[in-house]
Formats: sequence, C-alpha cells, structure tokens
Amino acid sequence: MNNKTLIFTATYNESENIKNFLGIVLSLKNTDILIIDDNSPDGTSKIIENFKKENVNLSLLVRKEKEGLDTAHKKAFNYAKEKGYKYLITMDADLSHDPSKVPMFIEELNFSPFVIGSRYIQGGRNETKLSRYLLSIIGNKIIKLVLGINCEEFTTSYRGFDLSKLTNFDINKVKSRGYSFFMETIYQIDKAGYTIKQVPIIFADRKKGVSKIPKIETLRTLKNLFLLKFFS
Repeated sequence: MNNKTLIFTATYNESENIKNFLGIVLSLKNTDILIIDDNSPDGTSKIIENFKKENVNLSLLVRKEKEGLDTAHKKAFNYAKEKGYKYLITMDADLSHDPSKVPMFIEELNFSPFVIGSRYIQGGRNETKLSRYLLSIIGNKIIKLVLGINCEEFTTSYRGFDLSKLTNFDINKVKSRGYSFFMETIYQIDKAGYTIKQVPIIFADRKKGVSKIPKIETLRTLKNLFLLKFFS
C-alpha cells in the first residue's frame, strides 16, 4: 500500500451491502481501503476476505466482539497516521453514502483540512423516512445552536481528514461514545481552530439490512451535548 488516501468504513452485519460497496470503492484510483469488522455473525468478514485475495489495496481488521463505531473510527484514524497516509475518508458501508463521491472529498481536501458531507446545505438531501429525517434535521439544528459552530451537519460519518494539516487535533481526546462521537469530533476540530468545509451529499435510506442506531442514542446525544457545552 503506497497511496496517499485511505478510505475507511466499519461493518457489522453488512453482508447484503458489502459486495456492492466494495465494487464501487475498489474501482476508485489511487486509494487504499481499510475495513474494521466487529465479528459480524452474518459472515461480512468472509465476503471481504474473498475480495482481499484479488485486491492488494484492501485491508481488513476483525475485532473479537462488537466494540462500537467510536472505537473503530479512532483505530482507523490512528492506523492512517501510523501508515503515513495524507488523507483519510470515512463513510458508512450500507450505501447510504455514495462511494463514488470520494473524489469530490479528495479534491476539497486539497484546500481544506477537514471536509464533511452535509445533507442540510444547498444541493444536499436526506432521503430517509419522515420520522428519521425530522429527528436528524432538528437534532443537527439544536447541536448547531448549543455549540455555536457554523456548520449544518454534525452527525454523518461521511468525512475527509487531511492528516498532514490536522496537527492540533487528537481524535483520541474525543470522549463521547456511540454516535455522539461524530458530534464531538466536529466540536474538537472547531475548538482546535480548523475550518470546517461542508460539501453537499444525498443521504439514501438503506435498502438492505437494518439500522444499527439504538433508540436510546437520542437521549445519549443530548446528554453529551450538555456535557460539551458546560464541562469541556
């Protein structure tokens, strides 16, 4: 592996989506791919292993148990830095994020240290069902209001990092767990003084498999938002 861009995704029971996902990301030029799988019982890692046989730019780390998205993203960030990558692109594996848009993120990283795909700026769209859409857009507006950060999107994982420029940002200092991790990452990047560049994305509702977001996550995010605002 000697490409300057690493694409990362975390998987848990994505056997119905991973073939299509890999079919797209492996067609992208000058990129390496890292997948961290939390020992999916549906055989996701076995499918990835089959792709690895013919793709030297694909790496797979299988953890013994389900350890969560936050720890997976931290591990990927540290892995990318240790391996000397300049850019890290993170995204979901369920095709809610369009992998073919990765070149757009890479282009923006030529000018910005951090890029996030936003559903809530001009050109962006959230195509999930109404209840989830309302929860997401209202939640993001509350986060923006409370934290006072000039950003419309805090919760999507479709992001790009220029690791060579984010020298004052340490992802290991992000304390929030679960999906709140994504919100606090934005907070810490802004706190470190870096510009947040938003690019429009279309967030598609997953067609296969089930969402991994627990119902309690909304309350957990509100709690972590309160802690960030008053105790960080």
